[in-house]
This record gives sequence, structure tokens and C-alpha cells, in this order.
Amino acid sequence: MTRQGNKHGPTMHDVAAAAGVSQATVSLVLNDAGGARFSEHTRQRVHEAAQQMGYRTNAHAKVLRDGVAGMIGFVGDHVATAPFAGKIIEGAQARAWEAGMLLLTINTGGDHDLEAASLEAMLSHKVAGVVYASMYHRMVDVPRALGEVPAVVLNAQDRSGRFPSIAPSEVLGGYTATKRLLDAGHRRVAFINIGDVEEGLPAVVGRLEGYRKALAEAGIQPDDELHRPGDGHEDGGYRNTLALMEDGNPPTAIFCGNDRTAWGAYQALASLGLSVPKDVSVVGFDNQDSLAPYLRPGLTTLELPFIDMGRRAVELILSGMPSPGHTELFECPLVERHSVAQPSHLPTNEQEPYDRQPFPRTRAPRRRRGW
Repeated sequence: MTRQGNKHGPTMHDVAAAAGVSQATVSLVLNDAGGARFSEHTRQRVHEAAQQMGYRTNAHAKVLRDGVAGMIGFVGDHVATAPFAGKIIEGAQARAWEAGMLLLTINTGGDHDLEAASLEAMLSHKVAGVVYASMYHRMVDVPRALGEVPAVVLNAQDRSGRFPSIAPSEVLGGYTATKRLLDAGHRRVAFINIGDVEEGLPAVVGRLEGYRKALAEAGIQPDDELHRPGDGHEDGGYRNTLALMEDGNPPTAIFCGNDRTAWGAYQALASLGLSVPKDVSVVGFDNQDSLAPYLRPGLTTLELPFIDMGRRAVELILSGMPSPGHTELFECPLVERHSVAQPSHLPTNEQEPYDRQPFPRTRAPRRRRGW
């Protein structure tokens, strides 16, 4: 009588008997032990026998043997539910899987009690490390408990400087977006930000710095009237665009701090009888895949490299941690569509004003079938 009938399921001994190899060989093959040399035929026999019998390796035994489980923890505030930030999880999960590990993901919704309980559970399960992620780029206070394991702050920066961080390069992004408009020939380039600089959010401060840097490089003196704080929402983009275009010397191009702001700008320009990019060019930021490609015309924007950032966070945990406080910045690539063109002549306050007609507000563009 074999051990297959016991209540705990098939054992490593059963797999060895079915594959015609030793139990030690099964252990080394299934645990992918470094330095173990077996023919591909032997490895295939072991894996096929384990699969046919429904054998699973013992995670608890792995913890006892190696001191860590085959898992990496991932704790985020609203990352799993954000419209596009979920790509961070996609990248982290893919890299963990390549290393033969699982990503244990917890979305806390910003609940500090849930966060504390989640971290305690992860640490008790001996995860190999923890990725501590934020939905948007900001300074965060990392729980002290993460000092017990390798930990990386993702899409944010550790305020204390105790942990390495991975974040988008906001300054370079703001510079790239503005330079794209300058290279098209625009000299009156407005910027609708996604918040007030005094709030200190890295995205708000950095994108403005990049905008000003590009203007200075082109020999253009920044005009405070062309910079609007904005709020990161469609309504803010709509209102601020109307205000910019009603000025006596309106811009010929607008850099919007995110894609939702750009969507509002599109609506405002249409309400004034102006078209993108014939009359006004627009560049966004985020490359929100449920929005940017479906605006008409498609929005030229910068992509937040969430997949690459997620992969890199897990890579740091797997391959060795950099010095505490180190921040690795990722370039935001420009995604070209059809919202930028050379500037054309626009009316001023000495000419006939725009014919402002009420513009029907619409729902966000829906994804096509299958999305």
C-alpha cells in the first residue's frame, strides 16, 4: 500500500517512486536547487509525476529550510483600484513570477489599521521582502516594521530616508512635455498643473520645474499668467483653459499636468469653437489608457512607467538592496498621437471675441467591447 491514500495527499516519496528516481532527486528538482545537475529527461519525469499525482511542495518546510517563504509582499493604498496604477502590480507580479515567487498583494484603501495588520501577517509568513506602494507620487511615512525585511518604497519617496525608493522623474517629464511643444514652434506655452506648489507634492513641484527649465533653455521668460495650479480633474482643466483663452494674449499650446486635465481642456477649446491641434496644441501626462487614446484627436502625452517601476522594485529585493535613502527615478516616455501641430494665428482682444456656445458635458470615453 502506497502513501498516496493518506489524508495529506501524495508525498515526495510517492513522486520519487512514480518517476523512478530517489527522493533526494525529487527534492532538488522541485526546489530548483542551485548547483544540482540532472538531465532534462530526469527533470521532465519528476515534474510530470508531481503534476499527475497533484503533489505540491511544502511552503512551511521551505520557511524552515531557507528562513523565507517563496513570496514577496506588496502593500498599496489604492494601487489595485486606481484606473491605471494597477500596472505597478502587473510589473511586480511578473518579475516575482520569473523568480519562482508569488506576490502577496494587499490593497489597504488608506486604512492604517488594515495596513498594520497586513504587514504583521506578511512578516509572520516570512516573506522575502515587501514593496510599499502609493497610488500617486508623494512623500510617505514608512511603518517601522518594514525595517525587519528588505523593503522598497514604490511610486513614492520615504520621508525618513531609511528605505530605497522608486519614482517617476517628474522634472524630466515636465521638461519633455514642454520641449515637445517648443520644438513644434510654440512660444506661448501654458501649463495647467495638478495642484498647488505649496502642497509640496513631487509631481506638482517637479513638473513645474521641468516646464520652466524647458522655457529657460529656449530663451523664453516664464509668464506667471500662463501657469495655473489646477486640480487634476476634468473641471479644473475646463475652467483653467477658458481663463487662459480669454486672456488678451492667449497661449497657442497647453501642457496639462495629467490626462484628465487635458480632457477638460479639449472640452473648453471646443466650446470656444477652437480645434486641437489646428488652433491650440495640447500635451498631457499619465497616458491613461482608458482616456488618452480615445480623445479626438488622440492625446500626445507622457507615460508613467508603472510596469517597469514595479519590476524594478521586486528586482531590488531579489538582487540586493541599494543604500538607504537612495531614490531611483524612471524616465516617462513621450507617447506621440495627434494633438500637437505648429502654431497658427489666434485672435486677440482687439479682434472679434470667441463665439462661446454652451458645450454639452459628456461622460468619460467608454472602452470598446472586450475592454
